[in-house]
Amino acid sequence: MAGGPHGLADVVWLSSGRSIEERLLAGLGERIAPVPLERAVLALEPRGGGAPSRAALVLRTAPAVLAARRVLAAHGSNALLGLGGFTCLPAVLAARSLGLPVALLEMNAASGSATRWLTPFARQVFHSWRGTLPAGTETAEDPVHVFVGPPLDPEFDGREIPAAEQAGARAELGFDPDRPLLLVLGGSQGSSGINRFVRAYAPSIVGSGVQVLHQTGPGKLDEGCEPFSGYRAVEFVAPVHRALCAATAVLCRGGASTLAEVAAVGRPAVVVPYPHHADRHQEKNALELGEGVRVVPEEKLTASLRADLEKLCSPAGENERWRMSRALRSAIPLGGAERVAVALRAFASPAAVRREGRNA
Repeated sequence: MAGGPHGLADVVWLSSGRSIEERLLAGLGERIAPVPLERAVLALEPRGGGAPSRAALVLRTAPAVLAARRVLAAHGSNALLGLGGFTCLPAVLAARSLGLPVALLEMNAASGSATRWLTPFARQVFHSWRGTLPAGTETAEDPVHVFVGPPLDPEFDGREIPAAEQAGARAELGFDPDRPLLLVLGGSQGSSGINRFVRAYAPSIVGSGVQVLHQTGPGKLDEGCEPFSGYRAVEFVAPVHRALCAATAVLCRGGASTLAEVAAVGRPAVVVPYPHHADRHQEKNALELGEGVRVVPEEKLTASLRADLEKLCSPAGENERWRMSRALRSAIPLGGAERVAVALRAFASPAAVRREGRNA
């Protein structure tokens, strides 16, 4: 593991093979160059995609464990960081069978099944939000459960974006630099509910003087409006940091990464959590940001919200934006990625791995 940036000499990414993962991981090798990166797919999903049933997961886990074990052994891996999801199970089992230390990263404000099931196999569990820390560890040092804050790319450094830079970012995106911009983020898969709202009310919003950059999600451009001046629909927003710098306010789902990025840039946000998660983790993610966001249920995507967004983006909303931005900047600690990297280096040393192997 030693060598290279962040102490990395080699990286293996065990993924499900979903198209969104492949798109997001495509540039990862360049971002951590010159560190070699291999993406290995564990065949767990049914044909046509989607999460496997529990019965299917049981049947496919053993072959996936063997595949993961082969890849980890071939690379001489020193440690495994599990990011949740069903791919985490065979990856963790493979690592433990090789005597490798395991850490888990819980990104959401509600612990997922992978974290709950696999914590007994983990040296440490890193928590992005205090809400998932077990009772009694919220303020005390704990050797297993560690609050690190949400890991973010280096450009999300918490600095205040000057007005001139905001205007320049809007111009770079092809918008009028002098008019406010509403950024709509529906998550990695897009949100049909938010898309319907934007399709219905974007002409009115733009008519009020507010421009709209609308991320519809993959294959959902037809859910947006036809192009017109002051409005643009895209399947993906990249780079997100620059779009957030350009934005006056954000309308978004409640994904953990999205909200952490919104908070780091200090962009006031109206959050519409996905309503069908059993644990309501998107709502819990949003509540972690306190007064920096407004949480709106999907059934309230109405003309009333359109009027609220227009006001929030207008000169009349300046004081409210300042208050929300200030709350956001104090809601999350920065440096989460560095804290995870330091901890991983500590227990991925050769001596630590040998100790782990004896205890496996």
